[in-house]
Amino acid sequence: MEFGHDTECALGTVVDLVNTSPEINGEELLPDIAALREFVDRHRISEVDELTEADLVAVRALRDRFRQIFQIREQEAAVELVNAIVADARTTPRLTNHDGYDWHIHYFAPGATLSEHLAADCGMALAFVLAAQELDRLRTCEAPGCERVLVDLSRNRCRRYCDSRTCGNRLHVAAYRARRRAALAES
Repeated sequence: MEFGHDTECALGTVVDLVNTSPEINGEELLPDIAALREFVDRHRISEVDELTEADLVAVRALRDRFRQIFQIREQEAAVELVNAIVADARTTPRLTNHDGYDWHIHYFAPGATLSEHLAADCGMALAFVLAAQELDRLRTCEAPGCERVLVDLSRNRCRRYCDSRTCGNRLHVAAYRARRRAALAES
C-alpha cells in the first residue's frame, strides 16, 4: 500500500513522537521546551509559534494517546481512538503551498496549538492507514527489549525492526553467531 508523501511524513512524525516516550527509552526525550522546538524543526512542522510549557504538557499527553494506537490490535478500537483524537483537534482541511512544498492539505485550523496541529495531521495520517484496513502496519519493534514503534510501509509488510542498523543488525549478528557455534559444536 502506498500512501501520499504528506501522509508518510505525518506517519514518520507520529512514530518519532511516540518513540520519545520514557516508557520506550527509559528516559524522557522531550524533557523541555528546547527539545520540543528541536522536534518541531526536525520535522519541519509549519505554523508553530512560540512554544510554552502548556504545549509541552499537551504534546506529551497526545503522545501517550498515539502510543495506544500502536498497541491496539482490533480495527474498531483503533478507529474509535483515532476518531477521538481527530475530534479533539480543531480540524479545518485546507490546501496550502509553503516553504517550497507543492500543494498539500493541512488538517489543522489556522492558529492551532502544536498538539492540535499534530492531532489533526498525524491523526488523519493514521486514519488513512485504518481506512485502508492496514492496522497491521502499525507495529512495535520485534527485537527483544525494544519497545519502539514503527509504521511498516514496505510493499510486502516485512519490516520487523524499528531500525535495521541497530535492532535488526543486532539480531542478525546474534543469529549468525548462534549458527556458527552450532556448526562448530557439530564438527
